[in-house]
This record gives sequence, C-alpha cells and structure tokens, in this order.
Amino acid sequence: MEIGIPKETKTHEYRISLTPAGVVELCNLGHRVYVATQAGEGVGFSDQQYRDAGARIVDQAQALGADMVVKVKEPSLSEAAQLQAGQLLFTYLHLAAEPALARALLKSKVTAIGYETVEDAQGRLPLLAPMSEVAGRLSVQVGAHALQKASGGRGTLLGGVPGVAPGKVVILGGGMAGVNAARMAVGLQADVTILDISVDRLRELSAEFAGRATVLMASKDNLCSVVRSADLVIGAVLVPGARAPCLLDRPLLRQMHRGAVLVDIAIDQGGCFATSRPTTHDAPTFIEEGIVHYCVTNMPGAVARTATEALSNVTLPYVQMLAEHGWRQAFRQDPGFARGLNTHNGRVCHAKVAAALGVEHQLAA
Repeated sequence: MEIGIPKETKTHEYRISLTPAGVVELCNLGHRVYVATQAGEGVGFSDQQYRDAGARIVDQAQALGADMVVKVKEPSLSEAAQLQAGQLLFTYLHLAAEPALARALLKSKVTAIGYETVEDAQGRLPLLAPMSEVAGRLSVQVGAHALQKASGGRGTLLGGVPGVAPGKVVILGGGMAGVNAARMAVGLQADVTILDISVDRLRELSAEFAGRATVLMASKDNLCSVVRSADLVIGAVLVPGARAPCLLDRPLLRQMHRGAVLVDIAIDQGGCFATSRPTTHDAPTFIEEGIVHYCVTNMPGAVARTATEALSNVTLPYVQMLAEHGWRQAFRQDPGFARGLNTHNGRVCHAKVAAALGVEHQLAA
C-alpha cells in the first residue's frame, strides 16, 4: 500500500504522524511510504533520515494522494478537498466541533478514521491516551504561566510559600487528561480538587492521591462551590465522538476571582466553558469576564518532539493493520478499531458524531 505522511499545516503544529523508526517498520513490510518535504523538520527529523528509513520524499500534494494518508491533526478544508473516494484518512478528526470539515469529508467520500474514537477491548481510547497525557501535564504548566501577573493572571504561585496558602487548582474530569493534570498540580504542591461523575472513578482517584488531592462528585453544587474560589480551572471532560458538555456558564465565571485562569483541554471537541473559543500557539490566551482563557486546539504541539514519539508509538500497529489487511478486514479483526470509523462514501458512520452534527447515522456500505 502507498502511505502518505503530509506536513502538518495548523499554526505552530510541528508534529509528524510517524517517526523514521515507524517508517522502517512499514517499508520492511513492503509498503511504499511518501513523506512530504520537511514534514519532520519541526521535531528534528530530517528528510535524509526518512530517506534512510526507506521513504520517498515528495511534495504535499503527492503525500495527500496516497492510498492511506496518516496525519496528526484534522485536514484543512483545502486538504480535505484533495481527498477522494477510495482513500483512507487516519488522523485526529474531532468532527463534532468541525461541521464544515465534516461536510468536506462527506463530499470527498473519503474513508476517515479518527484516532480519538478508536477503542480497545476495555473500551478505552488508546490513540487519544498519549496526547491526553501530554495535554493534562501541559495544562498545569501553561496554567501556571497564565496565572503570572504579566500574563494577565492574578499573580498566584501555585505552590505557595511558607506562610502563604498555595493556589487552588480545580480539575473537571478524572480521566486520562485529568489525572495527569492532577499529578502535575500535586507535584507543585498546589491545593488540588478533582471532580468526576463516576463513583468508581472517584474511588480510584481517592486511592491514588491518598489525601494529597480532594476528590468530589461533579454535582452542580460542588462544581459551583470550588470554582468560585479557584485560581486555575482545567476542563478535562470527554464524551468520545460527541461535543464536550458545557460545565461553566457566564454567571458562574462572573463569580470567580478576577485574573483566575481557565485551561480548556476539551476545546478540540467544542470546549467545556461557555466562553471558550479556539486559540493558537501564536495567541494562546484571551480575557473574558475578567478570566484568562487558554484554549489552544493543538496543545501537545507545544512539546512536539515528545508528542510525536508518543503518538507514533501507539498509532503504528494500527497503521500496519490497515496497510496489511485493508480497513474492512482490520475492523473485523478488531471491533474496537471499527469504532474509529467516522465517515465513508459520503456517510457519517459514528453515532455520536452524527448526533453532534445533526445528521443521520449510517453504517458503512
């Protein structure tokens, strides 16, 4: 099979979908890998390294014309227009928050598989997990910076100092991103509270943090109580394939400290704060209702080398499966993989994506 690796075009997106080591594995299986010129330069992988791995260096259009296109972020509208029926697109899609892109992919009739909706045998999200780990850990780092007075924040040091209380960090969601955010915040000696809707998950979090973080049921009363006094609120909620639920409305934001910070990890899925809107690494924050918002849609791109290696580690076996067996046979072998199918031949094939977009859900023909 021909496998294309385009250069990412999103603002300050330096990641590449596969490392040279991953390309070696595919070429050893007899597949032809086409890497767009300088696609890996942003993370220190040269064109020569990809040549040495067995890839052919091509222009962007050729990479996008391969049998299977493997990306990191969702294609731009112009890239989507270059795709066509019979091609496979394997990348993060987040179509619930991108109706224009969804329409473009339906028009192209490409078979699009979203990393974020692939499941394993336990119902976990193995291709989302490494970027959730990165985003969760990074959320505390960027939140601490945004809290600095020069960044528009209220001037709070998360760890405090002797005689001064630490900053209060509230984490909405105890999944992969949330727990990694909590580990970082606890490590900084902040006052950490985690909210989740699952009693079983709350028990697990309580056991892990053993008193170093407060664990609460995500009721409306609890949420309002802790958010009002928070210095940093991290939105880490996820409903796979669906638009993120809105957890903080404007009236609640108006009750927060001026200069408090919101970091919306869920912005890829539409965001979980009423005032969230997508930002870029060029201009990562804005202030609304007196609150600093960080809503970068490709957070892990800030630590592109780490993120590239983590992503390539988990996606490579799935790319191999698609290349060796084709998507239909791969899905028969792995039903969880099949749940990654978002569009095919002009149809939306994922129920929650379809519901978010307000279109009919249809099975792949």
